[in-house]
Amino acid sequence: MDIVLLIKAAIMGVVEGLTEFLPISSTGHLILAGSLLGFDDEKAKVFDIAIQTGAIFAVILVYWQKIRDTLVALPTDKAAQRFALNVLIGFFPAVILGLLFGKAIKAHLFTPAVVATTFIVGGFIILWAERRQSAGGNAVRVHSVDDMTVLDALKVGLVQCLAMIPGTSRSGSTIIGGMLLGLSRKAATDFSFFLAIPTLIGAGAYSLYKERALLSMADAPMFLVGLVFSFISAWLCVRWLLKFISTHSFVGFAYYRIVFGCVVLLTAWTGLVVWAE
Repeated sequence: MDIVLLIKAAIMGVVEGLTEFLPISSTGHLILAGSLLGFDDEKAKVFDIAIQTGAIFAVILVYWQKIRDTLVALPTDKAAQRFALNVLIGFFPAVILGLLFGKAIKAHLFTPAVVATTFIVGGFIILWAERRQSAGGNAVRVHSVDDMTVLDALKVGLVQCLAMIPGTSRSGSTIIGGMLLGLSRKAATDFSFFLAIPTLIGAGAYSLYKERALLSMADAPMFLVGLVFSFISAWLCVRWLLKFISTHSFVGFAYYRIVFGCVVLLTAWTGLVVWAE
């Protein structure tokens, strides 16, 4: 058993769990962390996607009451049926575009330079969205995920597709996109979490199936460590974020993205850090 490899898997699991549900791009952080750790071969790319499942289990645990109540009421309750339908509709665009363009995006855009650039651009978009809402330019129509329409869900699902560009952030695109579409910060965050369940489980399962030839039973400990650390860190992060957004905006995350992206570009330009492509 390679202890160094397991330590790298644990670090990557923590990075995934802490960044998956914040508007700062888990994929971007995983690409950069993998570059620094030398954990960036083809098997590592499958690992990065697979351990998202651990983070999703954390969301399921935090939102278990809502999920359980929806499943129980699904056969007879129209509100539960509408909520489930909205999640499926929001999930559908990512499936279509992922199958059509996923391979090309991975081949050409999964680089530190692209990640750093989208970090910075995304940061400025968050600042604009928060300033727009504070100025009253974006009236809140939807205060709860139960009030969302099918059209609301489709729009958020289309916005989620922007996250296929690494560094954009799936959570960032759905939360900020939802706010720009008239959802409250709480409703947008909640729907982003619920939308992550089929999206990330589906992406993980598809990646494992597609790249199964790269894997063997000897890789099981590495994946297990990554899943466990991803789950624990994501559980802590989600619980913290839900409390944070009740009294704070996402402005701090925007400045983090801008500064972090500039640091990556500066270190790459000066040669201080050799970021792997």
